Amino acid sequence: MSEAATTKTASGASAPVDTANGEKPVLSVEGLTIVARTPDGDIPLVKDLSFKLNRGETLCIAGESGSGKSMTSLAIMGLLPQPAVRVSSGAIILDNQDLVGLDEARMRKIRGDRVAMIFQEPMTSLNPVLTIGEQLVEAIQAHRSFDQATAYKRALDALNAVRIPQAEQRLRQHPHELSGGMRQRVMIAMALALEPDLMIADEPTTALDVTVQGEVLELLRDMQTERGTAIMLITHDMGVVAEMADRVIVMKSGEMVESGSVRDIFTQPKAEYTQSLLDAVPRLGTGMINAADKGSETTKRPEPVLSVENLAVRFNVKGGFFDRTRQQVHAVAGVSFDIGERETFSIVGESGCGKSTIAKAIVGLAPFQGDIRLAGKSMHNLDRAGLKAMRRDIQMIFQDPYASLDPRMPVGKLVAEPMLIHGIGSPIQRKERVSALFERVGLTADHMNFYPHELSGGQRQRVCIARALALRPKLIIADESVSALDVSVQARVLELLKELQDDFHIAYLFISHDMAVVENISDRVAVMYLGQIVEIGTRNQIFADPRHPYTKRLIEAVPIPEPSDKKRRFPRMEGEVGTPVFDIDSAPEPINLIDIGDGHKVGLNNSQRE
Repeated sequence: MSEAATTKTASGASAPVDTANGEKPVLSVEGLTIVARTPDGDIPLVKDLSFKLNRGETLCIAGESGSGKSMTSLAIMGLLPQPAVRVSSGAIILDNQDLVGLDEARMRKIRGDRVAMIFQEPMTSLNPVLTIGEQLVEAIQAHRSFDQATAYKRALDALNAVRIPQAEQRLRQHPHELSGGMRQRVMIAMALALEPDLMIADEPTTALDVTVQGEVLELLRDMQTERGTAIMLITHDMGVVAEMADRVIVMKSGEMVESGSVRDIFTQPKAEYTQSLLDAVPRLGTGMINAADKGSETTKRPEPVLSVENLAVRFNVKGGFFDRTRQQVHAVAGVSFDIGERETFSIVGESGCGKSTIAKAIVGLAPFQGDIRLAGKSMHNLDRAGLKAMRRDIQMIFQDPYASLDPRMPVGKLVAEPMLIHGIGSPIQRKERVSALFERVGLTADHMNFYPHELSGGQRQRVCIARALALRPKLIIADESVSALDVSVQARVLELLKELQDDFHIAYLFISHDMAVVENISDRVAVMYLGQIVEIGTRNQIFADPRHPYTKRLIEAVPIPEPSDKKRRFPRMEGEVGTPVFDIDSAPEPINLIDIGDGHKVGLNNSQRE
């Protein structure tokens, strides 16, 4: 590095010294090259990458899927899938120690203690057969000589720090019993528990709604202030980059195309690629501008494709010596809405509020009370043939692409499988449609022969979108369908969804925590809190004139993709976090939605939840 002097490490590598203050960087990466072994020879995945990271500094690495961001973080942690992928040259220096070539025993002592990592996909990072508490305690005791009780208390404190409701109960649960957002908060708590010197966060807020995202980012900042922790943040959310970064590295195809201060990257980008990333960032306010360009939002409602009336979903909580049902989780309580042809209806709210549970009830994956009608036909008491026919008209894009793809099948066959099940087309016709779908979602025909583990997180999500489109359904439920995509691909996929809606008259139920994306794609929006809708209205009503305090707080928490010298403080929830768990003979107070004009409805009896 031209701006740094060097000193020799114990391994003989050169460790840069920050000449600005004479302090040695926490992490120095020098000429890092990572290659993948193939029958045709080594293919470079990361090429000659160099950077340094100082104490108390946040370095953000941005770029599209497959640019080498996550591969760099795995190399630092010593988690590359060797021998298929390996570091071919370069040095990774943590303080005075070169991590390249360390054996597994020595790396295991470093991981979690001095360097911690928050992974992108929490469900595949957590052990499904162990409780949350067992996993947290195990990680803590691996690096600290705590007894069981002390380690348990440290685990409980870590869950409370990331504001998981009923933290003590969550310690006794397994990963599948938590929502995607809650699982990600567990991963963050696990990383924070040992107070490491370096935190590598690979898309740490991808699965989190904006309010919890703000609180988690605030928590990372506080940890930096208290302990001088260095943070390497990998994200495609340029709003998070602007809010958190001191410096930014932009990567493309394994190479650094630009680096600099966060202000320089956002205001004076030198590379055309960096400018294209910034241009693709969805911003609050542009959705209403787009609506103005097309004319005012329609007041005439189309005929409903889907009608949901007084939907309730409850899960029993058992306990005691005889394992009797003592409580119920009111995951969804008295929810009603409808979605018209070619309409995009979005549901927003914090993780655990019931968004995904509504989606599962609609597709028949969760028992429910109330009424769900598809094109006027009730979904109650459908036989096997009726359910199969219904599922041709309703498709779902799940939140976690890795967990929803069969790892034993090439992704081309996975996209063709729904057509095979429903007897659509000949083998040649199915292959042609799959190839066309891959092209529409930004993949190539060559990707059809790949297995899920051979694709990046963003590429896997694009496969899931292609699979949902294969049957050309009447309704697509998109549960965080673009949360794993970088901004440029996200923009293309959102535009694709709009085009397909116009071409095939598809209705969308869009579930997301990204308020800027919701504003840009939605016709109407419902805001949920603890299983109930607290406000519902058109896009302009919700974003330009929000009435409910909770809606206002959601909008205020959205990261702004414009860097500022004074970091914005995120709004935090005051008081106790509410709970959807009630005794068997009680239930939440129903929210009465009052129409305040033009279909804009607000729940007025929710003061006890604020």
